[in-house]
Amino acid sequence: MVKRPDELKKMQAAGRLLASVFGVLDRTALAGMSTMAINDLVEDYIIRRLKARPASKGQYGYAFALNCSRNHVVCHGAPSERERLEDGDIVNLDITLEKHGYIADSSKTYLIGKVAPAAKRLVRVTYEAMWHGIHCVRPGAHLGDIGHAIQGHAKQHGYAVVRAYCGHGIGRAMHEAPDVLHVGRRGTGLRLKEGMVFTIEPMLNEGSARVRLAKDRWTVLTSDGKLSAQFEHTVAVTKTGFSVLTLRPEEAEMVMGGE
Repeated sequence: MVKRPDELKKMQAAGRLLASVFGVLDRTALAGMSTMAINDLVEDYIIRRLKARPASKGQYGYAFALNCSRNHVVCHGAPSERERLEDGDIVNLDITLEKHGYIADSSKTYLIGKVAPAAKRLVRVTYEAMWHGIHCVRPGAHLGDIGHAIQGHAKQHGYAVVRAYCGHGIGRAMHEAPDVLHVGRRGTGLRLKEGMVFTIEPMLNEGSARVRLAKDRWTVLTSDGKLSAQFEHTVAVTKTGFSVLTLRPEEAEMVMGGE
């Protein structure tokens, strides 16, 4: 659970590489692309350019390099040749990358073309909620503090937090202890220690927090067909606060006070 300094260095390296993948996606015109084409772009970049491994591929029998969760898909959306991103869509692209035996995990919800104000608001508040949770991370804090901050921000803006899926410890394995819930009470749960590394990845729904599995028994959908958004970062507990291992360059101002 607690990583040694040499392990943290390898995780930082993996995190920087993963951040660069999102840089490629940011520069790509996603509208009109099939989600499979996006998957192939990401897989090729990770393998050929970064000399790394797309860690999602082969995990639990999954065949792809990323998850594409569009509109009312909460998480675990599988890429498809038939599914194309259209004007007005929101889509979460969730990517994991392994380098030198250590894994980083991050996701971002993209706005495709001209998106309705209500959808933009959901995406913005979800991003803010993730950062409210991240800023609770420090030695001596509790996991419940993270969930409380996320839940409070979501509730303030009228959104429901998905409870069926959560963040997780990460390192040599994609999913390690502890589970990181996105709801909670202050001062409860595991006490954080320097060297812990885990993901914070809230999913916020426009309507009910309830979800259902699609017929493929993999893809997770909102129960009421309303929109869902998600953001995710891999975070380490430092001596005085936190370090976001998958931080993207444009997010530098978000970590002020973190370390």
